[in-house]
Amino acid sequence: MAFGTGTSSINGDAGIVRGIQKEVACECWCTAKGEIIPLMVKLKDEDGEMQVIRDIMVHSQKKKRYAGIPSTEYDCTLTANGRNIRAWLIFYQTEGRWVLNFR
Repeated sequence: MAFGTGTSSINGDAGIVRGIQKEVACECWCTAKGEIIPLMVKLKDEDGEMQVIRDIMVHSQKKKRYAGIPSTEYDCTLTANGRNIRAWLIFYQTEGRWVLNFR
């Protein structure tokens, strides 16, 4: 559709990001085949303290478009403070930024 409606003709369910989203820094490994593998994320907690999460298990990854912006979404489990947290780590390629989405 012309002029955007928040969805993409490539993946119609990818127009809206739901849940709690936090900006994060992400350390990655780029393979020789061009894959990006997240190794670590840093984010601020509720007290403003910087938290580092190194235990990331990626279950799957998908190329998506959010409002026409290309992204890669990683479905993963993070282990922090002895708790497993299911989250989606999203990389927006054109902006070069990472967000963590808790649903």
